[in-house]
Amino acid sequence: MKVSLFITCVCDMFHSNVGKDTVEILERAGCEVDFPESQTCCGQPAFNSGYLQQSKKAMKQMIQAFEHAEYVVGPSGSCVGMLKEYPKIFAGDPVWEERATELANKAYELTQFLVDILNVVDVGSKFVGKVTYHPSCHMTRVLGVKEAPIQLLKQIKGIELIELPMKEDCCGFGGTFAIKNADISTEMVKEKSRHVSETGAHYLVGGDMACLMNIGGMMSREGKNVQVIHIAEILNTQ
Repeated sequence: MKVSLFITCVCDMFHSNVGKDTVEILERAGCEVDFPESQTCCGQPAFNSGYLQQSKKAMKQMIQAFEHAEYVVGPSGSCVGMLKEYPKIFAGDPVWEERATELANKAYELTQFLVDILNVVDVGSKFVGKVTYHPSCHMTRVLGVKEAPIQLLKQIKGIELIELPMKEDCCGFGGTFAIKNADISTEMVKEKSRHVSETGAHYLVGGDMACLMNIGGMMSREGKNVQVIHIAEILNTQ
């Protein structure tokens, strides 16, 4: 099975190891992975800020970059969720609607692809420690991926998985929301940090690196010793 890696901006610029782990997990599962170098931002920051026409330029570039792909897999529920929105954004466009739909139909978040397409729930990873999982907003509400990450985490040998209180609550990041509404965002992430502490977990795991960076940044400023890990990193621990 051929898979094209959608790296996402945050992972590409700040956490490239997440991309490496994603590739290694997919290859162990029997996939042949390529990396289209012409890919760029999915357009979500500009789109969510109201810059529709500007965001379409990035979207068109993404459509072209992955036109050859059999499957497109990314380590971000938020960014893959944005690809799923392309058909609505290009609805009625005689040139781009069909091409946008083709990309949306073959795009998957990593855990979603492993569980729903490859039927893999045990990737053979081992990790000893207390872990809690943050289900990011776009991952669950836009993309609809809720069970796949938990199924994969539960199969990790040595893990102690603790449910996060008020797990559905937003961490306050929301892309440009954290910039435009800094005071509200800060209170939201403080609350999330408090709930993570309540679990007694030593590790916070999630499927969206931007959310994890936001929560991890607050916990670091509060002096809390909780390590933030993307789910690809923990699934690739042998």
